[in-house]
Amino acid sequence: MILAGDIGGTKTNVALFEQDELGKPLAQRSFPSGKYDSLETIISEFIAEHKPQLTHACFGIAGPVKDGQVKTPNLKWIVNGQTLAGTLNLERVGLINDLEATAYGIEGLGASQLHALNEGREEHGAHRALIAAGTGLGMAGLFYDGRHYRPIASEGGHIDYAPRTAIEHELLNYMRGKIGGRVSYERVLSGPGLFNIYNFLRDHKYAEEPDWLAEQIKAGDGSAAVSQAGLAGKADLAVKALDLFADIYGAMAGNLALLLKATGGLYVGGGIAPKLIEKLKDGTFMRAFTDKGRMSTLVSNIPVRVILDDKTALYGAARCAVDNV
Repeated sequence: MILAGDIGGTKTNVALFEQDELGKPLAQRSFPSGKYDSLETIISEFIAEHKPQLTHACFGIAGPVKDGQVKTPNLKWIVNGQTLAGTLNLERVGLINDLEATAYGIEGLGASQLHALNEGREEHGAHRALIAAGTGLGMAGLFYDGRHYRPIASEGGHIDYAPRTAIEHELLNYMRGKIGGRVSYERVLSGPGLFNIYNFLRDHKYAEEPDWLAEQIKAGDGSAAVSQAGLAGKADLAVKALDLFADIYGAMAGNLALLLKATGGLYVGGGIAPKLIEKLKDGTFMRAFTDKGRMSTLVSNIPVRVILDDKTALYGAARCAVDNV
């Protein structure tokens, strides 16, 4: 019996698997991360509910894992593998980056769990890449060991944001003024990043903010309000924000594909892509992805697939538990 977890800044998903059915959770629950003071509290609640006889456990966590421990950047948690092992009465518990967990889960996905933005020509055994915008921005690589793809952990979401156009230079300067210094890609490619883009466009008068949208933003989740208004075409300002977001997203995904020479495929994960799938399908993302000068032909042939199944990181954490823990 395997306990797997996908720990993000917004929610923590926990599930039980049997070793022979790593793609089918026996039980699963989602917890609002910010309402708990630790992962141990969540795990104890889940275990008390199901009382499983565990043999393995592994958790994918949004943050850099070092020496079996991680301080989560979007939560006030310090997660320690030895502490978790004691909580679960196991000899060892695996801790891996959340994008590492998603990468482990990719091999088990079927066609219905993916949407192809670009069919391309997949090279067997070539490197793959994964990028995922959600509460934050994650990236990972995958290399082929002769039998399976193995993930390479990364904190690429925190690299310096590099503008390509005049409007993106304006956005960079706006963000520098807002946060008082260095701007990473996560500041513009994430849920909060979409809202930062929206605020920039509003403050620089690229379009007027409708009163009804301003009220929706005040009442709840600004990023969700902007994405819903933009997808419905109800507010020009929100439409422009989604356009710029998808353009930056595609450009960074193309950068990652070049960095890793990911001719085995580029995967787009995270919670945002499935929600914005209609926007990603309109060509904005792929135009920026393939706009790479002398390398445009290379990236144009790379398959690009959006991961539709939000349990992929759980599948991957379970697979990692069996393979490595």
